[in-house]
Amino acid sequence: MKEKKKLSLWELYLTKEIGIEFKACLYFFAFLFFYCTYRVINGIYDASILHMTELILICYVIGYIQVYLLWNFDEADKLGIKEVIGMVICTAVYCALSLLFNWFSKSILVTALFAAYILLVYFCVYLIYKYKREIDDKKLNEDLKFFQTKHKSE
Repeated sequence: MKEKKKLSLWELYLTKEIGIEFKACLYFFAFLFFYCTYRVINGIYDASILHMTELILICYVIGYIQVYLLWNFDEADKLGIKEVIGMVICTAVYCALSLLFNWFSKSILVTALFAAYILLVYFCVYLIYKYKREIDDKKLNEDLKFFQTKHKSE
């Protein structure tokens, strides 16, 4: 039986879709944490379902933009000018929408803090992906050495 060596178009598409799903959930959780912290600081102990719906939908849309238009910058091998530009563009979109949808009472200070927080989250996610790749590479190299050693002894 002959093994397929190349990924099919479906597998490539599915891989991107799973990545977008993961990003949307990750960023939604991080941004929801900021939103809820803002609400609690202001003495409000519930969150707007409308705001959460807007936020998750925007996380998905921006996830697609990141992957298909902005070089998937948070999964880049290195942070260069292009990746930083992608981060700034997405941060600006999130901040503009936070003002439009009144997530933070249209406060410029809170929106600026949200922007700084988003950039920090992007940087942390970049580091997570970078270190995960390094660990995966190490594991693959160990598996390869084990496989080569096993087959030499046979």
